[in-house]
Amino acid sequence: MKQIISKVSKMVTPNKTVEQSKKQIAQLAYSLVAKEVEKYPEVIGLEFGGSFAKDTWLSKDADIDIFIRFKKTVTEDKFEKISKKIGFNSLKKYFPYVRYSQHPYVEAKIKNTKINIVPFYDVKSGEWKSAADRSTFHTKFMKKSLTSKMRNEVRILKTFLKSNKIYGAEIAKQGFSGYVSEVLILQFGSFENLIKSISNIDENQIIGKTSKRFETSIVIIDPIDSNRNLAAAISDENIGKFILISRAFRERATLEFFNNKKSRISKKYWNNLLVVKFDFKIRSPDIIWGQIKRATTTLSTQLELDGFTVLRSKPYTDQQKEVCLFFFLESTKISQIYSKKGPDFFRDDSSKSFISKNLKNSELLWIGKDRKIIALEKRKEIDCVNFMTQFLRKNLHTCIPKGLQSDFKRGFKVSIGNKNLSKSIKEEAGELISTDGTFLHFN
Repeated sequence: MKQIISKVSKMVTPNKTVEQSKKQIAQLAYSLVAKEVEKYPEVIGLEFGGSFAKDTWLSKDADIDIFIRFKKTVTEDKFEKISKKIGFNSLKKYFPYVRYSQHPYVEAKIKNTKINIVPFYDVKSGEWKSAADRSTFHTKFMKKSLTSKMRNEVRILKTFLKSNKIYGAEIAKQGFSGYVSEVLILQFGSFENLIKSISNIDENQIIGKTSKRFETSIVIIDPIDSNRNLAAAISDENIGKFILISRAFRERATLEFFNNKKSRISKKYWNNLLVVKFDFKIRSPDIIWGQIKRATTTLSTQLELDGFTVLRSKPYTDQQKEVCLFFFLESTKISQIYSKKGPDFFRDDSSKSFISKNLKNSELLWIGKDRKIIALEKRKEIDCVNFMTQFLRKNLHTCIPKGLQSDFKRGFKVSIGNKNLSKSIKEEAGELISTDGTFLHFN
């Protein structure tokens, strides 16, 4: 393991040329923003944040975060308006656009490097007014706490997470963020120690110190806020993948763990895939992802309630125009009949009510082995495409998030399989009928 980690360490360390180039881009962006903030008395400072400031960035995709410090007395409305003005005016040559977290922030690209202009309030620790207020405390803490060796260990961990597709805090991914990577290396001292510890981690185990109780698979405490569980933003699926690949790497460490491993698709299951496709009016990626995730969950529940077994589901968007909601079903056609359990025959009023309600409309009525009265019902729809099409037409206002309803009203298509799907969407859909690349490390 030590030899592999040593090789990866050399691979992930940015060379002097890349480092110099990144610093030049950062200084250019900083000078443009600094000039613009002079116009606003509400702003009292400017500073670098994120992985660039902490020197834990990866050479291939390092973002540069510039944080604008606002007086804590500034209203939320002004906070948002002024920060957007500063971002757009200072980076107008680089086609800026708005992104959203809790608050909007401006993003642009200079020479393929993302520049994020993020507002935050000048508050004391624990007196947070916005989601970004902790960030500068994170930066100061990590700059002080991480040794030079640890910074490179963070890069190794980030590469490991990225290669196994579980890196990124955005809502689309729900993976391990850059800050979580830093916290984990600081807690365990090295990538090797982390791998060994995660391989043996217990359910609900707490990493860090807190007096608060959290109900997540594992708990990762923010070192500057002991009441904050960083693992709450990470999906159980991604936590599970991290534990499994850590065990596999501990058993047989190879460079393969640091290269993207493709999933193994079972093409025979394409015809078990239900697809709901529609176009949307462009909006922030964070907003559209939140909406389509909620829609997928609601529709999965509805499919289950109406007799279709949903094995897996996921949404996807190209973040420009198209959305697809995918449902991997046990079967796309189900039985015409199903049994509906009623009350125990000893329950006088409820059994009488159940019988009277179902006597006329049910196919059959009988007493089951568990003393419950059973009604045999007939389904209106047994084909998943017909069911989903009719359900969406009749229940749009109750089953789809409000923000998506106008998109659905402009038109949607329900289909089976991978026909009429673009190459990129087909790849995303294929993940639902694949053995995850994570498991292939166990070969």
